[in-house]
Amino acid sequence: MFFKLSLTFLATLGLVAHDVLALPVALQQSSSSLIHLSLKPVPRSHNNIHPQVRLQQRMNRAAKRFARMTGRKAPTKVALRKRLTQRLAVTHQKKKTHQFHGHHSVVSTASASAATGVTSAVPPTTPDSLGLSIDGEDLGYLATVQIGTPPQEYVLLMDSGSADMWVGSDHCKSLQGGGCGNHKFLGTTTSSSFVDTKQAWNITYGTGSVAGTIVNDNVLFGNLVLGNHTFGTAKKESVDFSDNSVPFDGLVGLGLSSLSEQGVPTPPEAMAAAKLIPAAITSYKIPRLADGKNDGEITFGGLDPTKFDPSTLVTLDNVSPMGFWEANMDAVTVGKKQLTQLQNRTAILDTGTTLIIAPDADAKAVHDAIPGSQSDGQGGFTIPCTTTTQVAITFGGVSFAIDSRDLVTDPVDPSQPKGDCVSGISAGSVGGPNEWLLGDVFLKNAYFSHDAGQNRIQLAKLV
Repeated sequence: MFFKLSLTFLATLGLVAHDVLALPVALQQSSSSLIHLSLKPVPRSHNNIHPQVRLQQRMNRAAKRFARMTGRKAPTKVALRKRLTQRLAVTHQKKKTHQFHGHHSVVSTASASAATGVTSAVPPTTPDSLGLSIDGEDLGYLATVQIGTPPQEYVLLMDSGSADMWVGSDHCKSLQGGGCGNHKFLGTTTSSSFVDTKQAWNITYGTGSVAGTIVNDNVLFGNLVLGNHTFGTAKKESVDFSDNSVPFDGLVGLGLSSLSEQGVPTPPEAMAAAKLIPAAITSYKIPRLADGKNDGEITFGGLDPTKFDPSTLVTLDNVSPMGFWEANMDAVTVGKKQLTQLQNRTAILDTGTTLIIAPDADAKAVHDAIPGSQSDGQGGFTIPCTTTTQVAITFGGVSFAIDSRDLVTDPVDPSQPKGDCVSGISAGSVGGPNEWLLGDVFLKNAYFSHDAGQNRIQLAKLV
């Protein structure tokens, strides 16, 4: 069966979706030298999107991010759309019992989710904490930051795979037409300390793009004030950012500033230069919605020792020449078997990616070692929903096991929750033969820290 689908029709089926849905929480302050931001989950409904199609959405987004991270040409929009239509065709041909509801759009899905309420974060274990929300399926992480005079709260996505901070401009226009939605904007009408340098900048992400000008204004992360900080405003946003269903106002890139399209220091680098924090360190305790603890945090200036086992802390050189956070992998283990063919691999650690993306041969080797796994022929895999086989990745001599709740995602057939499930590890169509992209499927299972001053990464087992 052949399906010729327009982008508009794909949208009505939920094939073009926002990867992040979250809501802000209140700002708290203290005199601690480290700033902690806590995380909380946000439930999100995907009832109108088939699990296999949702997998392809995430694979497409990861492919574009991976291409940017490794300096390669990204797949075209036509190619990515073709992958979605191919998977949709296969889904229909297999006559899955899960039905699409064409009258639901991406906007209505996200809005309905927001209307169902937010799972609030528990009080953080350390002072100086803000809420950092995550998508209901652990897709992205947001914090509330204050900007301008008087200070206004902005909800910003925290992304270790980019290095630019931006918020929407009060002159923002959507590339789809009209304004940039019901978001918080920044400009002379909202801040008396706002200065627009008129210098143009733009960036394209795995999903969406923005363009605008570089500006200066006061930014507060907790009680730390970055006076006259340099960052960007977005005067043009793709619908991925401008739509009303997108509940964040901008983004904070936390890679190295050598990656910045604006050519300016990242917030942790600027904080360290101003002696507001001891070092340009950013650390993450990524939460898992299924745990029900809502205890995630992002910490600026150091590591939070209450979140990890210090005896397992490993320090790794950053091997990325481009400004991403990339480390050498020692080994990949499935069950009790080390996959000896997977040698000399590196991994980019990216909070902005949901899946683990491995080269085709590597992804196949991992799944060949999982009893009952199958390839879908398009880069994705299924594994038994009830699998007890554990996948682990070793860095610096320490093995980090992936929780089965992260490895096993949606049931292929929602009416059979003990049947086959979509795997959280997929094959990447873009990238080097020895490079992996470790997103949140892995990062939820380790304490992750990076140090811009020392150009190094640290990982430890969670407690």
